[in-house]
Amino acid sequence: MTLTEKETELLNDLKAGEELCIEKYRRYATDASDCALKGLFSTICSTEEGHLTTVNRILNGEDVSMTAPCPTAVSQSYECCPSAVSAEQKANDAFLCRDALAMEKHVSGLYNISVFEFSCPDLRDTLGHIEKEEQNHGMQLYQYLAANGMYGG
Repeated sequence: MTLTEKETELLNDLKAGEELCIEKYRRYATDASDCALKGLFSTICSTEEGHLTTVNRILNGEDVSMTAPCPTAVSQSYECCPSAVSAEQKANDAFLCRDALAMEKHVSGLYNISVFEFSCPDLRDTLGHIEKEEQNHGMQLYQYLAANGMYGG
């Protein structure tokens, strides 16, 4: 499959976004004080690594048809682990989580634009599938923030 110049540019933007997500989630999993948040960051990081693999495969001209069903919204409880964290640690965890949520919004937007710009239906479906996973990451982060009194104000 031959990609247009615009499709290639979009994929390179997606690749850079996924690389940044992976780097941040790895750091944040280490920096977070709450064990539930550490686990959430690690889980999301693994999914982002899969996204990067898919984007690289598309750039390399490989078939990437998605066989898994489109992901659905995730509803889970993300309350802090019983090992209490200090107010300062909680504030740092809230910062990490809000930054990750902003990053997810940005990356999801890049996927949304790409869905509209690609001509191949299979690639549009694949990118749409990843976009939905990015949206679910945002929901998980929001749920953690909300459950721990860290959202809004």
